[in-house]
Formats: sequence, C-alpha cells, structure tokens
Amino acid sequence: MNEKELLQHYKTTGDLSALGKLYSPYMSLLYGVCFKYLQDPDRSQDAVMQIFEELITKLRQYEVDNFKSWLHVYSKNYCLMQLRKDKRTSQVDIEDNLFESEQKLNDSSDTKWEEKDFEKLEGCMQTLSPEQEQCVRLFYLEQKCYKDIADFTGYDLNKVKSAIQNGKRNLKICMERKENGK
Repeated sequence: MNEKELLQHYKTTGDLSALGKLYSPYMSLLYGVCFKYLQDPDRSQDAVMQIFEELITKLRQYEVDNFKSWLHVYSKNYCLMQLRKDKRTSQVDIEDNLFESEQKLNDSSDTKWEEKDFEKLEGCMQTLSPEQEQCVRLFYLEQKCYKDIADFTGYDLNKVKSAIQNGKRNLKICMERKENGK
C-alpha cells in the first residue's frame, strides 16, 4: 500500500499496524525536528512517541492530503507548544514557526523569539476580526483543515480561506509594526 492508501485504511479501520507503517519511516526525521526545538535527547524521544499517540485520534478526525508535510508541521507545533508550556527556555527558534503552512511568513531563518515576542503575537491576535482570529487559531494552532473549520464555525469554505489568508497578513503587518516600535 502507498502512503495515501495506508492513511485511508487507518482512517476507516483504526488499524494501528497501518498507522505504524505510515509513521515509522518518519520517526528519525521527527526525532531530528524535536531535538532541534527541545535540545534534549530524552525529551525528543518522548515527543516522537507522544506525537504518535496523538496521531491515533488526530488522523481519524482531520483530512490530511500530504502526510509528510502535515506531520512535519504538527511535530514542530507540538514542540513549540511544549516549550511554551514548561518555559524551560526563553528563546525559541522560529525558522518554521507556528504560522507555517504552505509558505513561511518570514524568510529570516536565524530569528529567535523570546517570551515578549509571544506576548506581541497574542496582542496582535486581539487586533484581528473575530472571524480571522478564530480561523487562524483553528488552522495553525489546532491543525484543523479548511473543511473542519467551516463545519465547526458554520462559515462558508471561501470565508474560512479568506479569513486565514487575511488574518495571517494582518498578523504579519501588526508584528512588523510592533517590531519597529510603532
């Protein structure tokens, strides 16, 4: 079975061996991603296993078209949320931060974020329209697809896409203004 067939088989049957076959080729890649963010071999190994456990339910809830890229983004977001929760470090490498999906918001690969940057981001989230804020949170932080967001919010699919695109643009503008002290 190819990757799409394995994914569909798991989604319809819940067969953990299919999920294992789907996940196992990416374990070393995910370990590298986790280690990049967590900087701890044991925590990185734990994260790889925890991500697998989360996939048991997540993959049956969401439509995933490209498993490898979805898993990569999900893993980075998982690690960033772990760092934010336990505050073990004050700086987080955001080369591929929470706001990555198809493209990067920022081309700067050596940018570091501190707690004040997360506070700025949260402040900028407050400036978005309620629709934009809700759609951005659901898409980037909860990894929901457009269709799931539309079902959850009751918005038209085009409105969801527009809210995410405009919200992302408005966040970038707001963050740049705050960065420049305006």
